[in-house]
Parts: sequence; C-alpha cells; structure tokens
Amino acid sequence: MTPEDIERVQATWKKVLPIRNTAAELFYGKLFEMDPQLRDLFPADLADQKRKLMMMLNTAVSGLSNVDALVPAVQELGRRHVGYGVRDEHYATVGAALLWTLEQGLGEAFTDEVKASWGKVYGVLSSVMQQAAAESAAA
Repeated sequence: MTPEDIERVQATWKKVLPIRNTAAELFYGKLFEMDPQLRDLFPADLADQKRKLMMMLNTAVSGLSNVDALVPAVQELGRRHVGYGVRDEHYATVGAALLWTLEQGLGEAFTDEVKASWGKVYGVLSSVMQQAAAESAAA
C-alpha cells in the first residue's frame, strides 16, 4: 500500500460519502447475491448495519494516513467478527462486493488504478482482521 494508493482511496471515498446510503444498499444487495448464506449473519433490519458499515469504512479510509494508529481498531473489528460467525472465505466475497459497489458508485472515476488501490487497501485491512480473528479463536 503506497502513499499514492492511500491518496486515491481517500480521494474517491470523498465521492462516495454523498451517496453512502445508496452505496450501502448496493453493497449488501451484491453481498447477499454473491453468497446468500451470508444473509443469516445479519439482523433482519439492515438499517443500523448499513450505517455502521459506512462509519467503519469512513474511519478506516480516514485512518490510512496513520496506519499504526488504525491497526488496533481493525484488529478489534476482526476479533468481534469471529463472534458474528465470519469465516476467512467471507473476506474475499466482501472485498468483491465492495469493489463492485465502488465501481457502481464512482462510474468513470473507478479507473484501473483506483480499483487496484482499493484492492490493496482492502487486502491489507482484511488481512489484519483475519490475523486478529485467528489469534482470538486460538486463544
């Protein structure tokens, strides 16, 4: 994850914020389309979950400039997800749904470079979450 990746992700995230409600709708629609069994991990009413997703993404994207300070929060998120029933294979599905959502929301601004940067950032953050989850489950 380079400074350029961080800059691209933060710049494009600013374009997502005004459409965050639509982005959350798109994300969960795609996620459950890709893996219908994931629906069981969430409450029937997704309104609060959608808000939490957008807040978490905003915190993560904003924190990319200081990854050392961001890592503990991401680790805690990974540990909590163990209790929700999230498994390693779910992270790839979430990543694909996120990239698809960004493509829909950003349109032409979702260039190959932007896609690659978001992929790198998601890869780093999801790896931190998975590692923390594995350590939590082993404890």
